Amino acid sequence: MLKRFISLFTGDSTSSGKVVIPHSKHSIANNDVSRNAIKVIERLQQADFEAYLVGGGVRDLLLDGHPKDFDVATNATPEQVRKLFRNSRIIGRRFRIVHVRYGREVIEVTTFRSHHQEGSGKSQESHQSDEGMLLRDNVYGDLQSDAERRDFTINALYYDPVSRDILDYTRGVNDIDARMLRIIGDPATRFKEDPVRMLRAVRFAAKLGFEIEPKTAAPIADLASMLQNIPAARLWDESMKLFMSGYSTAIFHQMVERDLFKYLFPGSASHIANPQTMAFFENAMLNTDKRIRADKRVTPAFIFAVLLWPAVVTRQDELMAEGSSTALQAAHQAQQQVLQAQLNVISIPKRFTSVMREIWDLQAALPRRNGRRAYRTLEQQRFRAAYDFLLLREQSGEDHQGLGAWWTEFQFADEEKREQLIAALPRSGNNSNRRRRKPRRSPGQQNPGQQEG
Repeated sequence: MLKRFISLFTGDSTSSGKVVIPHSKHSIANNDVSRNAIKVIERLQQADFEAYLVGGGVRDLLLDGHPKDFDVATNATPEQVRKLFRNSRIIGRRFRIVHVRYGREVIEVTTFRSHHQEGSGKSQESHQSDEGMLLRDNVYGDLQSDAERRDFTINALYYDPVSRDILDYTRGVNDIDARMLRIIGDPATRFKEDPVRMLRAVRFAAKLGFEIEPKTAAPIADLASMLQNIPAARLWDESMKLFMSGYSTAIFHQMVERDLFKYLFPGSASHIANPQTMAFFENAMLNTDKRIRADKRVTPAFIFAVLLWPAVVTRQDELMAEGSSTALQAAHQAQQQVLQAQLNVISIPKRFTSVMREIWDLQAALPRRNGRRAYRTLEQQRFRAAYDFLLLREQSGEDHQGLGAWWTEFQFADEEKREQLIAALPRSGNNSNRRRRKPRRSPGQQNPGQQEG
């Protein structure tokens, strides 16, 4: 589909570097574009502003994909956009944008940006840290500077649904055709400006099946530690895109290969050298990807419970070795300590950490099946997640002596069969952690060793 673009780059470039690709030379149809995004662009253009569909939406349309989000770029300032659309609001501080809402759909409108050392205007501001990271980026510019300020060439394409032309300043269409992910500008400088771009690089490469251009890839491992400077709340948002996109398996391998994983999960990174742990992570992500692609329900709590589990087990064993805790106390202390360390890096919401704890706690309950324990465990709200977690552990090489198969049979059996399964259990081992109760005394009986006064 994209091969026919190549001829355009040999003679149709303007002196500014812009390539105009007319509708007759590309496959994007307005029927594939959000009607609300087109309405936003049309209204901005009617008000004498420039406005285009931009970024991943254009990229995915050229790849015959079906974008979920449609973003708009314009030379109107956020305040000017806000005046045109009553159904909008300005958000952000580091990077101010406008959200125009149509029911449940939100069209994100950004003002053309410029290089941070350029631009003018009283309200414009750009600040960098000593490491080169942009702390605020509200320097406005024109269309060409906006293209040059975007992260990757494939994301710097502009589509005008009115003229139906595509504008390309960075040869992004060439890179789509070559299935190549290339950063715009000097890679080290651009990654220092925003280290999250390194995560975006591996995510796009994995999702699209693209190669990361060698010069783009070269500085990633050396600069990966700069992710430690990113706020934990922002890394939560990015981690959702990494693990809940349906491509987490490929993304995970890219993160490990390029030394990014250890800065997102420092407590888990040392465990991936263990083949069994690596298989555990991979199997969990394969399962999550399959469920997402089948439109089945998934929760981030499960994948985060998997990624932190080896660290929890290791810490629990250390606490037990110190001899200062019971197994239950050690488990809870280990969970708290591992979670707290991880929350300093990625701000996992409490509604998910509570589910993670329940999944972990049920790993200790699942082997205890005598009496009514199996029924009580089966009634737990997180039983199914905990059961899936156990199956992943077994699939990855842990030997639980058929525990997963037992629970598979028990949960789908009738009452008679369930009683038979429980009766067939060995009594030793299942009750080994039960505390013995002291004999109950009669009201007048003295405590052992107690003397009458």
